[in-house]
Amino acid sequence: MNRVGDVYLDQLESNGHARRLADLERLAELGVRTVRYPVLWERTARERDGTLDWSWADERLARLRDLGLRPIVGLVHHGSGPSHTSLLDPGFADGLARYARALAERHPWLRDFTPVNEPLTTARFSALYGHWYPHRRDTASFVRALLNQCRGTALAMRAIREVVPDARLVQTEDVGRTSSSARLGYQAVYENQRRLLSLDLLCGLVTRDHPLWRHLVQHGATPAELDAFRHAPCPPDVIAVNYYLTSDRHLDDDLARYPAWTHGGNGRDRYADVERVRTGGAIAGHRAILGELWRRFGIPVAIGEVHLGGTREEQIRWLLESWRGAVAARDDGADVRAVTLWATFGSFDWDSLVVRRAGSYESGAFDVRSDPPRPTALARVASALARGESASHPAAHGPGWWRRPMRVLYGEPSAPLAAPEPDLREPILVTGATGTLGRAFARVCELRGLAHRVVGRSEMDIANPASVAVALRRFRPWAVVNAAGYVRVDAAEQDAERCRRENHLGPVVLAAACAEAGIPLVTFSSDLVFDGQQREPYVESDPTAPLCVYGRTKADAEREVLARLPSALVVRTSAFFGPWDEYNFVTIALRTLASGRSFRAAVDSVVSPTYVPDLVNATLDLLIDGESGVWHLANAGAVTWAELARRSAELARIDATPLVACSFEALGLPAERPAYSVLGSERGVLLPPLERSLARYAAELSDRGW
Repeated sequence: MNRVGDVYLDQLESNGHARRLADLERLAELGVRTVRYPVLWERTARERDGTLDWSWADERLARLRDLGLRPIVGLVHHGSGPSHTSLLDPGFADGLARYARALAERHPWLRDFTPVNEPLTTARFSALYGHWYPHRRDTASFVRALLNQCRGTALAMRAIREVVPDARLVQTEDVGRTSSSARLGYQAVYENQRRLLSLDLLCGLVTRDHPLWRHLVQHGATPAELDAFRHAPCPPDVIAVNYYLTSDRHLDDDLARYPAWTHGGNGRDRYADVERVRTGGAIAGHRAILGELWRRFGIPVAIGEVHLGGTREEQIRWLLESWRGAVAARDDGADVRAVTLWATFGSFDWDSLVVRRAGSYESGAFDVRSDPPRPTALARVASALARGESASHPAAHGPGWWRRPMRVLYGEPSAPLAAPEPDLREPILVTGATGTLGRAFARVCELRGLAHRVVGRSEMDIANPASVAVALRRFRPWAVVNAAGYVRVDAAEQDAERCRRENHLGPVVLAAACAEAGIPLVTFSSDLVFDGQQREPYVESDPTAPLCVYGRTKADAEREVLARLPSALVVRTSAFFGPWDEYNFVTIALRTLASGRSFRAAVDSVVSPTYVPDLVNATLDLLIDGESGVWHLANAGAVTWAELARRSAELARIDATPLVACSFEALGLPAERPAYSVLGSERGVLLPPLERSLARYAAELSDRGW
């Protein structure tokens, strides 16, 4: 719960956990024994008079206890306390200690506490970089914020232990390493000393011989307050490492190699500050970091947060790599206690360091865009690890993006890449090699490091059972994505037999074969299965009533595929547009308008267009999650075809004057279509708003020189 200006950005409210007591049962079902859990000072004590409202915390802590889940209670998490205090307030530490004591007196059964999460990281973000309240950008403020948080931690633990003598401090910190170009070696040395400063302070190691003693005193720390940590240390009982792919940094004075937003400096030199992994350098990894902390402090260690924003298989790869790193560090002799999946219900807006409320969501073990939250494949892998079972997923085999050439954004890999080994992984078999959707799946699978094989009719005729059987034996896929089909809606009125073969018979044959082989199947349907009589978005359970041949073949396929293979995933979508084909409505409209020619589009037909990259990525995530049944995947939003053309032209900076808005009837198209076919969802809205995706497409066109 961080603060920006006068606004608190509360993850518990954003992800809905604040309103869902049943989430605690979901945690228990994972098989975990211990959870990091927030009882945040600023949520409990909102008023200056110190009034505490314990109702929310009381209910949840009691339920955790009933479920046999041991909480590690967090009191300040990237926050700065209630509105009457701040990280620079001399009263911050004493106020936090009073709150901690009140919590311990109210719940004396609690044993594990993190009074302040990542004090050094929070001090940097709040007082050195200015991202969070109190938005300072100077070293003196950073030092004061760090000392206040560490003193608050020590005083809070002292107050808690007066009530609960055996209470334990579980101290979290992000301790990534820094490398640099030769000129900036001095800055890298400083940052690598600073990275452990919060732990050094708590452990009483900041003596006059400490490399940062003089620096701290020069920027406002008094010798007396530094000596106080040494004379009355508060060493953690467990050091919990929060280590991300962004944790290891690289500093470079060759600014021309990096975008302007990475540029900064220290008053002596200007330099770029970037993720080391993006320069091609190797990351330290969990094994090395855990081992380093164990050797330095001799205190039990844990991984306090494992998270990766992105696609599902990459999340699983990162979790498994983190787990293997923890196991290896333990085998090396370190006392490793735990690996923590963070955050179970996902996080909002961390792609902007939570400086604004934009609604950008990264799912965790559960996806809160579904109601109730939907367990993902990550939940199943984490649950297997928690139960001591073998954990894997066929989609997660192979290296993560941080170990593939695509990781490099700046420069070249620092070491030559190993020669590629034969790919022995089971692939995803994708039909429709020559179609828009099939090519899109091939492209996205390549980007995501997913083993795949894309086939056309010559390799597998989906409407021929014998051909399908041969292909499944030959390619041995772990899943099949049917991206083939008859797509010419108007031509289908005169070509009904062929349309039915491709859109109805083919998916049914695939479903029967996949059912026999025990292989997951994805196939695609359309908004044209509806008649357009309602004026609110159609959801998955709404009855179908197609108006045209194409729509009838899709509706019939849905019904029979799920009858033969109830575990199949049937994705309904609508009005493709995207950067990888030349024949979608938006691209044709823009090309026509850009040439100055008139372009006609219906003003009385309302649809929910779908950006193909969004569609393919969401479909693959659902496939990996093991989802089944009908899902609606379309960008959130409803527009007429004419509005879609006009808005796309505006974003692409193309003159829309030649656009002619007309009735659908005036277009003279053979196939009847619903006047309203907007797709909503009762299962989860997984695609971003249409406006955001149209803007991304316009940027793609700009990059291509439109």
